[in-house]
Amino acid sequence: MAKQKVVLAYSGGLDTSVILKWLIDKDYEVIAYVADVGQEEDFDEVKKKALQIGASRVYVENLQAEFVSDYIFPAIKANALYEGRYLLGTALARPIIAKRHIDIANKENAQYVSHGATGKGNDQVRFELAFYALNPNIKILAPWKMQEFLDQFKGRTDMLKYAEDKKIPVKASLKKPYSEDDNLMHISHEAGILEDPKYKCEKDILTKMVMPQDAPDQETHIEIHFKDGNPVKVVNRDDNTTYTKPLELFNYLNEIGGKNGIGLLDMVENRYVGIKSRGVYETPAGEILLKAHMDIEGIAMDREVMRMRNMLSPMFAEIVYNGFWFSPEMDFLRASIEKSQELIDGVVYITLYKGNIIIDGRESPSSLYNQDLSSMDIEGGFDQKDSEGFIKINAIRLMAHHAILNQKQS
Repeated sequence: MAKQKVVLAYSGGLDTSVILKWLIDKDYEVIAYVADVGQEEDFDEVKKKALQIGASRVYVENLQAEFVSDYIFPAIKANALYEGRYLLGTALARPIIAKRHIDIANKENAQYVSHGATGKGNDQVRFELAFYALNPNIKILAPWKMQEFLDQFKGRTDMLKYAEDKKIPVKASLKKPYSEDDNLMHISHEAGILEDPKYKCEKDILTKMVMPQDAPDQETHIEIHFKDGNPVKVVNRDDNTTYTKPLELFNYLNEIGGKNGIGLLDMVENRYVGIKSRGVYETPAGEILLKAHMDIEGIAMDREVMRMRNMLSPMFAEIVYNGFWFSPEMDFLRASIEKSQELIDGVVYITLYKGNIIIDGRESPSSLYNQDLSSMDIEGGFDQKDSEGFIKINAIRLMAHHAILNQKQS
């Protein structure tokens, strides 16, 4: 009788290596799936390790270009910030990872998918909601929520002992006293020593950027071109370096943003599962693009469209954070936001300096800004005397409200 197949999201670390062997011990045929979303990793070594442990096949999938164009850029167009601060680096990577996971499971005719996310975090929710949305018939093996697994592995010591017994290679280097999630959008640092919310994030924690105070005493001048709300070109005005492909321009902004100390966020956020979590995030390119995008909207977006879109932005962020990328509400929001971006074209001129993103100017072929109309020195646009009636009409309800208050108090 053929073994049941399970496709495991595999990272090469201790947890997923133990899970890989544990599932094999439970008589599953395990296919390992490694998603490359821009993390620093030796993927050849990861593949070799999975095969050595016993995976029947290993998929290493480069998802970087799709991640930028189909997930990061839509979030930038939505001005998506979770709780007004977090640029959603981890949350944005999960749907693309899950999508390819299900593609492989379908291709392999696998009945199961599996992951190494814990039962306290957000990722279990994000992955599993995506799995069920993309394949309602899929079955999920989540070891960190399975009593048999929890009974066997009560902590890291048990996992290390299992790895030793099963001859699973474990890196000899000392584990950092906190956990990290790395991808193109950001790197996050949390747990361990960072669980103390007053513990200061020191410069040795950072990997994508330098502390603002350690950035060069020299400005970097760039311009970012937008078309339909998407960044389509980045130009370094100091040396004329130019990038137009989404992945290349995003990587370049990460590079120069990091060198200039751009993108640091230290916050306590509310997880979807109800737990507060402290995280330190490095998001250089994301922060630059968000500021530039918001600025070009200022000159090219209609006031009432902006007001309504701004109501949708926090909803978009919550939907991404909570794991509902593949949902009818997200389809509706994305369609609405895409409509709002049809005229968001132009160039934003920026100076980067010691953690600061300084907007120097902007221009747009779709500009709604009328310099003569706005000028205090030029007559025209509308009769200024008309403002008297405009103010009186808007004052009617204020006068009525305060008349009633005064009557009540007298």
